[in-house]
Amino acid sequence: MDLLIGSHVSFKKDTQLLGSAMEAVSFHENTFMFYTGAPQNTSRSDLNEELTKKAFEYMKEHQIDPKNVIVHAPYIINLANTSNMDSWNFAVSFLKQEIKRCEKLGMERLVLHPGSSVKLSREEGIQNIIHALNNVLEPDQKVSILLETMAGKGTELGVSFDELKEIMDGVDDSSHLMVCMDTCHLNDAGYDLNEFDSILEEFDQKIGLSKLGCIHINDSKNPCGSHKDRHANIGYGMIGFDTLLSIIYHEKLKEVPKILETPYVGNDWEDKNRIYPPYRFEIEMIREKKFHPDLLSEIIHCYKKD
Repeated sequence: MDLLIGSHVSFKKDTQLLGSAMEAVSFHENTFMFYTGAPQNTSRSDLNEELTKKAFEYMKEHQIDPKNVIVHAPYIINLANTSNMDSWNFAVSFLKQEIKRCEKLGMERLVLHPGSSVKLSREEGIQNIIHALNNVLEPDQKVSILLETMAGKGTELGVSFDELKEIMDGVDDSSHLMVCMDTCHLNDAGYDLNEFDSILEEFDQKIGLSKLGCIHINDSKNPCGSHKDRHANIGYGMIGFDTLLSIIYHEKLKEVPKILETPYVGNDWEDKNRIYPPYRFEIEMIREKKFHPDLLSEIIHCYKKD
């Protein structure tokens, strides 16, 4: 089986899923991840069935299995905090809408940040997430929610496998729940990725490898246990290229989609119109299994030349 790897791509109003698939193919990917609208708000455009149909034809032509394509829910959904019940009820309602949008797009995996407890205790936050998921999940839905492992910034929940297990065990029907590992988040949460076999063994014992639905592949700008959540380009962070490569090519993860969310390259503080997606170059480096120490400058030079 070919390496199952892709990246976060855009989802634009005029091209929608077709545009996302075309962007992924331009990066030489065989899977991808997208938001159905802006990740920082709940504004959503109507879905175009004709564009979705064309997207499926295009994916078939380019050997992309839609079952391996990932949707990411917006960051602002917080199921853990009930300090404002109107906001919590809206988050539950909006998540239901996102699931319906996934079903309409023919997508089956939706990544979700579990939430932050804010001024509540961690246990109260976990119970709120469980309550929300019991409200959201339907027995006959086709979409699985992938709870993402978090870095532990602020009052984030889902920082450990134990917390994710507690959430999943508390949900009445967890058949539509899975997990998305994020390598940067795991590192920042305190998991030593140099001991990834042990991490996988712990995950298998507590949750089960069959529940691992996706891996976000990111280096980290901070050391293990920092609880910062700042992504770095592949091989340019504290995790390192060889460690990430051993995870990407791990024998037990062949069928798990790997998604890059690494930073765009360039001086965005000078001109946000002159930052460039690194994914095609990083994926090429990953496929070659050889780190390019000058990759970031090469990416900038390549885009400027074009």
